[in-house]
Amino acid sequence: MTENTAGPSVLPVAPSRGRLRPLGLDEVRITGGFWAGRRRTNATATLDHCRDWMERVGWIGNFRAVFEGRIGRDRRGREFADSDVYKLLEAMAWQSGQGAGPSLDAQIAELTETIAAAQEPDGYLNTAFGHPGRQPRYSDLEWGHELYCYGHLIQAGVAQARARGEGELTKIARRAADHVCATFGPGGIEGVCGHPEIETALVELARATGEQRYLDQAALFVDRRGHGTLADIEFGRAYYQDDLPVRQATVLRGHAVRALYLAAGAVDVAVETGDDALLAAVVRQWEATVARRTHLTGGMGSHHRDESFGDDFVLPPDRAYAETCAGVASVMLSWRLLLATGEPRFADLAERTLFNLVATSPSDDGRAFFYANTLHRRRRGAVPPADADSPRAESSLRAPWFAVSCCPTNVARTLALLPAYLATADGHGIQLHQYADAELSAGGVALRVRTDYPSDGRVTVRIDRSPDHPWTLSLRVPSWTEGATAWLVDADGTRRAVPPGTATVTRIFRPGDEIRLDLPMAPRWIAPDPRIDAVRGTVAVQRGPLVYCAESADLPGGREVDAVRVDTAGEPQDGPEDTVVAPGELAASQEPRDAAWPYRPLDRAFAPAAERTGIVLVPYHSWAGRGPSTMRVWLPTTQPRTTPPGR
Repeated sequence: MTENTAGPSVLPVAPSRGRLRPLGLDEVRITGGFWAGRRRTNATATLDHCRDWMERVGWIGNFRAVFEGRIGRDRRGREFADSDVYKLLEAMAWQSGQGAGPSLDAQIAELTETIAAAQEPDGYLNTAFGHPGRQPRYSDLEWGHELYCYGHLIQAGVAQARARGEGELTKIARRAADHVCATFGPGGIEGVCGHPEIETALVELARATGEQRYLDQAALFVDRRGHGTLADIEFGRAYYQDDLPVRQATVLRGHAVRALYLAAGAVDVAVETGDDALLAAVVRQWEATVARRTHLTGGMGSHHRDESFGDDFVLPPDRAYAETCAGVASVMLSWRLLLATGEPRFADLAERTLFNLVATSPSDDGRAFFYANTLHRRRRGAVPPADADSPRAESSLRAPWFAVSCCPTNVARTLALLPAYLATADGHGIQLHQYADAELSAGGVALRVRTDYPSDGRVTVRIDRSPDHPWTLSLRVPSWTEGATAWLVDADGTRRAVPPGTATVTRIFRPGDEIRLDLPMAPRWIAPDPRIDAVRGTVAVQRGPLVYCAESADLPGGREVDAVRVDTAGEPQDGPEDTVVAPGELAASQEPRDAAWPYRPLDRAFAPAAERTGIVLVPYHSWAGRGPSTMRVWLPTTQPRTTPPGR
């Protein structure tokens, strides 16, 4: 690793060492395309939506209740509700650093004043514990989420410091962090939180302030994990990663969001302390998890009961939990690993997860969300009420709010800081990792990226300013191009095929030079590893980074997606308006539903009549946007049929 010596920037993650230096929100700006509209909706609709709901359900009011001495009887929401107020503040802070205007600054100031009034003189800040009529401080480290809530508070404080300069929110966060160090440091409580998150927050605060004690405390929390300091529970200590030390674990396990947040924090600690063994341990866990425990969409988590990873290759599409927050946490982890190692495979997973999971959660208007992200919806769902929170995370349609609403605010902060995930720099030049219409200015280089990605695979980079010496422009060639050909075209028209990985151009660039990357975007059949029992014998369709699905809204005669069969003897083709049309057939009837017994001898196998047709597929991220529907990503294939005897 090398030291990052560039000056301060507006960065969510600012490692002091690593193979790559991230470029911040003051250096990269998304100007159009797929992500620009979603970010605009996030800024103009989602932030207000989240704040309005948190006022309505009383989560912001909890802080007022603490100040007024009535929290014992009046508290609302789950024990971790404070964290969602903090995530909203973090999203607002990042957005305010991008020219959002005085109105957003005023909202941040008002919320900050409300929170400040609830903080104790010693820095303690929580509305669920430590007050008359409530449980004592730190009396339930397994489920209480006190340290978890501090983590999100600290991240909000760091966001304000970097986006607008240190303000009152940052001071609140520092007082809370000082309290944590005093309470859980050497000689204090030798415990950890049941929900990791504070680890990565403390490291970022250390980076922002230069205070070593915050890094030391984060490292202490990472090292304490896995030694059975938390009570055993019905899910086992693996649920909160307290079964094995981080350095000994070989795969991510237990509650998916917890596992991913802990891994992100461990990477941060490893990078700042130069602990290569710890970093290597997390890389091994990431590799095993991606190879055996990750859905095609990048989603992670197979169990609804405990929101956890399943065993290897247990990836049922209809029971995929794939929580939106796990997707956000996966992107956080992949980004940190990319910065530490420079390896493009981490950007590949981040891209898959951003397009197929993070982008799937919010509705087009930014006011409804998926919490869990199934890959197969068997029944048409009901439209959630617009004026009530949904009690179920696995809602059949996007819901405006949930009794546990960690996902809407996580989406909000991710979209607010998204430009910071696009590009990096090093001593040799600039690297582009995610493709969007954007403008970039860093280190004497200014360039513009023009693309309709992911609808179109052409990415054009125009140099607007360049130093008078050679440097390297690097462009990620996604792993999904394997088996097809991507082309890199230089300013002089020279064209060369580039394999998955990284394509580079090194020379003296001149203003006006254009480098073009042409990615093969033809839709392709995707086959699963045969060890994934739940989808053996089926196929999926992917076009570029986008996973596609069949949806009942596109089927004639009111049919459901269980009537769909695709014919892999032909190839899926581009259809109108970003659809794909796959060769296949629709069953004319659903005979098994009417049978007295749903099993038969093979020579009398169910074989309903079918009609040949093109099967319209839509991007998975858009499903359920047209109302209640059935949907599936993994599609059965056509099989030769024989007429059962006697029929």
